Amino acid sequence: MNRCIKPAAIAVTLAAMGVTGIGEAEAAVSAETAFVFNTFSFLIHGVLVMFMAAGFAMLESGLVRSKNTAAICLKNIALYSIAGLMFYIVGYSLMYTDVGKGWIGTFEFLYNPAPAELALLNADDAGKAAANAAVLKDSTYSSMSDWFFQMVFVATAASIVSGTLAERIKVWPFLIFVVILSAIIYPIQGSWVWGAGWLAEMGFSDFAGSTLVHSTGGWAALAGALVLGARKGKFGANGQVNPMPGANLPLATLGTFILWFGWFGFNGGSQLALGSAADAAAIAIVYVNTNLAAASGVVAAMILTQLMFKKMDLTLCLNGAIGGLVAITAGPDLQQHAYAMLIGGIGGALVVIAVPLIDKLRIVMWWVPSQPIWSAVSGARWRSVSSDPGRWSPSSSASLPSEPSCSSPA
Repeated sequence: MNRCIKPAAIAVTLAAMGVTGIGEAEAAVSAETAFVFNTFSFLIHGVLVMFMAAGFAMLESGLVRSKNTAAICLKNIALYSIAGLMFYIVGYSLMYTDVGKGWIGTFEFLYNPAPAELALLNADDAGKAAANAAVLKDSTYSSMSDWFFQMVFVATAASIVSGTLAERIKVWPFLIFVVILSAIIYPIQGSWVWGAGWLAEMGFSDFAGSTLVHSTGGWAALAGALVLGARKGKFGANGQVNPMPGANLPLATLGTFILWFGWFGFNGGSQLALGSAADAAAIAIVYVNTNLAAASGVVAAMILTQLMFKKMDLTLCLNGAIGGLVAITAGPDLQQHAYAMLIGGIGGALVVIAVPLIDKLRIVMWWVPSQPIWSAVSGARWRSVSSDPGRWSPSSSASLPSEPSCSSPA
């Protein structure tokens, strides 16, 4: 297939898309075309992030003992369902409605489509044009596409806790915590930055959620691990560490690849727009940085495990990829790709370093142990308060690296 597209074909395609004013400097699209592409970006990237739920389920199922795989799968499909319901009922409003540089949004229940969009859907032929103009005047994307994209992030935070507390908590107590996390904890702290709250006003920025999603889940997971203690049989009478190998490493590997795939939606969709050439170019950079960081995390874990343990360890290398992914998530818009490789490599290295440290502390987190550690050390970038806020409107720009997601194989 010829990959060189002729100029005439480009012109026809742009005309069909509503591109106007084509010149040497700029080719602007119509407001409606930008609305369509922005909405599409939210939806398709949200679907990719939703697919990460399957990745979490596969990775967790592969790294626990076979007798617990059914409970793990049940927890993962249940937490996604509950997180979606709670974020619709109250969470989204707490996070985004009338935060006003403060600490919390409003307790408005059942977030619904914008009135202008409902008016457009129900307008007769004579009123379609006016209703369409009203929608484009009020927003550059569909309100419910934004809700969907934000919702799948909540489930990711809950999945982090699920992995850490695997094999040590019953299903119903965990799901009760998911209700609290998705309805109250996550929305309130998220409003501080992405809802234009007090932390954003001070200049804090997090492009795609290293701190607001992964660190929140990581700290909650660490708290749960400290409260519940180690899995039964993990430590011997004299304090020795007893390995608890996963039941299905091919399944864990598949889960890692699914997470890697879904992360392109996680980071790429956080550009929050696809209505211009600049947005498309920015998303391409984000995709490349995301991939480079994950690959660097794997290679760093491979090298360190060989040096430290005299052989490479599959579970640490799998989680090295996740370490690199979360490390780059605060700033995947970096325009120097070498930085993405460095950041991802540090994330993967922290996986390997954190495992023996966590074992010595007798905490035993086989999932994301260094998320809170990396968050505390680095955090996302503090930007000038004169710059645009990070997440509450399309075309945001952000930050430098934050914490990685990591794991201990026991």
